[in-house]
Amino acid sequence: MDAKELIKKVRKIEIKTRGLSNNVFAGEYHSAFKGRGMTFSEVREYQYGDDIRDIDWNVTARHNRPYVKVYEEERELTVMLLVDVSASRLFGAVGMEKREMIAEISATIAFSAIHNNDKVGVIFFSDKIEKFIPPKKGRKHILFIISQLLDFEPESKGTDIATALTFFADALKKRCTTVLISDFIDAHDYARPLTIASGKHDMIAVQVYDKRDSQLPNVGLMRVSDLERGKECWIDTSDSATRQTYNKWWYDRQKKMLEVLGRNGVDVASISTDEDYVKSLMGLFKRRGVR
Repeated sequence: MDAKELIKKVRKIEIKTRGLSNNVFAGEYHSAFKGRGMTFSEVREYQYGDDIRDIDWNVTARHNRPYVKVYEEERELTVMLLVDVSASRLFGAVGMEKREMIAEISATIAFSAIHNNDKVGVIFFSDKIEKFIPPKKGRKHILFIISQLLDFEPESKGTDIATALTFFADALKKRCTTVLISDFIDAHDYARPLTIASGKHDMIAVQVYDKRDSQLPNVGLMRVSDLERGKECWIDTSDSATRQTYNKWWYDRQKKMLEVLGRNGVDVASISTDEDYVKSLMGLFKRRGVR
């Protein structure tokens, strides 16, 4: 898209997602993504109910009355977005295109992060690493990320989540809060790289899919295309066996995805492009906050 159209789209997403992150997600984000620990902040006089284990005996001795140490959460985080930019993200039969929803979800999380003074970085991946944007702070940095989400043209069309996870685990040594965003239509086995990455980093997953990914409509003969492999064929969607076979393929894929993520302690939200992603993200954040 041309520069003028891109700026307009970036601004539109900024207005929507920044409002959401400031007014809706601020508290939930803070609860869901914890800091690295507690650091000493100050001392104050002992108050009834304070834990006696927090008494600072040196200060207490100097003042002849009890003082306690006050700690605060070491808040600053590094948030990494692992974003699938394979060709299947261009599909959109019901609701918006997957690419558009991925951009909005990524922007919402990014603005929530900088609202909490966290750094944000991005890894774009297809069946290879397409682009690495190192973590930084600030609105200008987030707007650059959004523009890339909308306008980035990958060199490859396929999907390989394992490659992205392996690169991420090697490139980021310091523990990060990580959001893996994909439709998870991937023929490769990413179980072991996920185990390694989730062992080093705090990870969640967001699946963005189209209803037509999960079920075929009964509309007779239909020409379908595989956007990632470039293959086309005709199928008879009026045949119930064909629709059932397709539904089973989707169900089995979903079951395997949830098993792999669950086994590694990775929370996941599956969001259809015709749904309100705000509700799903809030649910995901709340579940993590409660835990």
